[in-house]
Amino acid sequence: MAGVRLALDGKVVLITGGSRGIGAETVRLFCEAGARVAFSFRKARERAVALVAETAEPERCRAIQQELSTPADGHALVTAAVAAFGRLDILVVNHGIWPPEDMPISQMPEEQWQRTLAVNLDSVFGLVQAAVAQMDKQTPATGEAKGHIVLISSTAGQRGEAYHADYAVTKGALISLTKSLSSELAPRGIRVNCVAPGWVATEMSAIAVGDPEMGAKIRAGIPVGRVASPREIAGPVLFLCTPLAGFISGEVLNVNGGSVLVG
Repeated sequence: MAGVRLALDGKVVLITGGSRGIGAETVRLFCEAGARVAFSFRKARERAVALVAETAEPERCRAIQQELSTPADGHALVTAAVAAFGRLDILVVNHGIWPPEDMPISQMPEEQWQRTLAVNLDSVFGLVQAAVAQMDKQTPATGEAKGHIVLISSTAGQRGEAYHADYAVTKGALISLTKSLSSELAPRGIRVNCVAPGWVATEMSAIAVGDPEMGAKIRAGIPVGRVASPREIAGPVLFLCTPLAGFISGEVLNVNGGSVLVG
């Protein structure tokens, strides 16, 4: 007896920030599900090339170098992905920056505030705008959604994060954007949802998670008792883009080991 398969055969996916961490694992999983995947990277060319070689033939997985800090950057990336594969069915907005040093709001440089908002929000506007325009041109398969958009937020967007107000503001905005886009786009067949991870074992979090005192404090606040692996975030993202999630729209899916029980 065949089991239930989370398949995306024939679908074209764009994943931002795909060269490492959650993004790279999401690229791997979507390729395993049969999708054709384009992913962006900014500087890590060697990692991006290695990931393409690891996951699939270049005909099914493409790495695109693209700065993401303006709406125009977002438009450019979507254009490149469509040029590579001819269409776009799924957008996963995973990229973002988290300045690692604690910064009181009274001392936060304006440059840091503006840079975080530019990368984490301004580029997202361009990505979503261009992706929706492309999805609206396409005819979906019978009974399927016209497209899926998954925004990656954070527990910081739900409960805030002291000394990282710039990051928390952007992640909270993505939650609001998810709800706004769902109300607007669901009637047109485009499902928009959000995945909000807690602490994940990535390079971005390594300094905090690896610190003996801070790491112990982090784990103590997670009922499951540990931080997540990147694949444990990629899995829910994949699920939200399959027909099994066809009636889910505007949802904030918390993937945090039980540490933040809000939606």
